[in-house]
Amino acid sequence: MTLRFSRRDTLLRTAAVAAAGLISGAAVPGLAAPLRTSPRNEEIDAILQARVDAADVPGVVAMAATEQSLIYQGAFGARSMGTAARMSADTVFSIASMTKLLTSVAALQLVERDKLKLDEPVARIDPTLGAPQVLHGFDAKGAPQLRAARKPITLRHLLTHTSGLSYQLWDTNAVRYGKESRNHPALPRTPLMFDPDTRWAYGGSLDRVGRLVEIISGQSLDRYFRDHILGPLGMNDTTFPLNEKQRARQASLHLRKADGTLVPQPLVRRAEPKVFSGGGGLYSTAPDYLTLLQALLNGGALAGNSILQPQTVALMSTNQIGNLDAGVLKTTNPALSGNVDFFPGVRLRWGLGDMINIDPVPEGRRAGSLTWAGLYNTYYWIDPASRIAGVIMMQILPFADQRALKAYRLFERGIYRAHGAA
Repeated sequence: MTLRFSRRDTLLRTAAVAAAGLISGAAVPGLAAPLRTSPRNEEIDAILQARVDAADVPGVVAMAATEQSLIYQGAFGARSMGTAARMSADTVFSIASMTKLLTSVAALQLVERDKLKLDEPVARIDPTLGAPQVLHGFDAKGAPQLRAARKPITLRHLLTHTSGLSYQLWDTNAVRYGKESRNHPALPRTPLMFDPDTRWAYGGSLDRVGRLVEIISGQSLDRYFRDHILGPLGMNDTTFPLNEKQRARQASLHLRKADGTLVPQPLVRRAEPKVFSGGGGLYSTAPDYLTLLQALLNGGALAGNSILQPQTVALMSTNQIGNLDAGVLKTTNPALSGNVDFFPGVRLRWGLGDMINIDPVPEGRRAGSLTWAGLYNTYYWIDPASRIAGVIMMQILPFADQRALKAYRLFERGIYRAHGAA
């Protein structure tokens, strides 16, 4: 079925196409170059190896590509410090919130099929999202004060993190509510921190989108991903449950101590999940995830397999939140996350799945690039203007670790220098 756009979407999409050139006619087939070609660059190799040698990161896998071919691949360091297991391109990482991009793609596929609508109340599909309550303060005794939300939650609100749902990790009011509500069992477990469409806050919105996908499709989220995204793109190492071969390639999590040193954590064998989250929980490899990025860079198709229409990708890549600020987070738990401000001084907004930098990043991505990350310091970006996508994977806590971010930023700059796109 042809995707039906609202007038607002049509205007946004037209602007996106004009600015980024995402719709260029027929999709260009071609996966990233086979791993055996292993494109390398001595400068980037030296940058990443130096970060390992300095013990800034235990190990790292980084890759970049155009929509047609792989332009860089490198793996350095150990999967777990103090062991002989070396990082390799097929190392498996926990990608946490990088799951959200796949959930966004899944929801937009259902929009294309007219099964979901961006601007209709989602409570018609998931009644648990009906009659949302908004926290508007605390009384003199600390009891939370709630009122009815002034508008219903829509899919657009959920995809853009303007629903009012907020993670405790970056919201002091959500932390306080969580503590106070334990003494008031009648209170809702997850109220909104603000009215939909009035602010941006990073939170559990994509968990709710994942549930919408399950309800509409009649499939569990892992099966939907497999049938409609992972299978068509050949992303065979992206999964919620790991098989034994994948476990043997898994990187260990490392914790950053106060003195800056890293301590590896033992791998924990998780029970096979019965409930799947749209907001996190996937494992993947750098080549697998880069394949998804290439497909989006190429207007939604790769090697003859389409996961989205080009006009949907253009809409995904367009600022959906107007002048609301996005992407800057102040931590409430430094052990899990540092303060998040990836691009100080750069205006940040949100599309239908990713953060968008409105301004260019010095020595790196152009304006209009898309990005996000996972809790354990995995990161990606898609730059439609330069026709470059990149991914870098580490396994470190806290999130937004400054040394991991340094490796990420130096990698990006090296890619743009090598590609002549800076």
